[in-house]
Amino acid sequence: MKIKTGLGQDSHAFEDNHKALLLAGVNLKHAQGLRANSDGDVLFHALTNAVSSITGINILGEIADNLCQQGITDSSEYLKLALQDLQDWQVQHIAVSIECLTPKISPFITDMKTNIAKLFNISPNDVGITATTGEGLTAFGRGEGIQVLCIITALEL
Repeated sequence: MKIKTGLGQDSHAFEDNHKALLLAGVNLKHAQGLRANSDGDVLFHALTNAVSSITGINILGEIADNLCQQGITDSSEYLKLALQDLQDWQVQHIAVSIECLTPKISPFITDMKTNIAKLFNISPNDVGITATTGEGLTAFGRGEGIQVLCIITALEL
């Protein structure tokens, strides 16, 4: 049995830009959105990076920038592209850690897990999401934006 682990990270600063604040496609109904040329879904970005670390094919950067220029700003579309590159690899588990002062993440975790599970074709029970303020030690913990770290475990079929 062959196993790979993908590590993903992304972060964005808050901005008064009239964008919805999306995490894993869930609107958190926050007063500020995130600064990005896409919809700024930092959780989908981190997952895309984690998948790219398994496949070795980077989606965020040039490919996503080109899609943004074409008007495709839905971050789930970037993640779907990365997932196509998995080929014979099946994701078994996803662990996500979100760092921010606001908004409160807990009320949205179930919906985020559901959205992630659907995209990865796994059970929501195989998606773990935690959140922290980091005790205010970073810009994210001080309320300046959101950072997401994630780990994906995949098996070769």
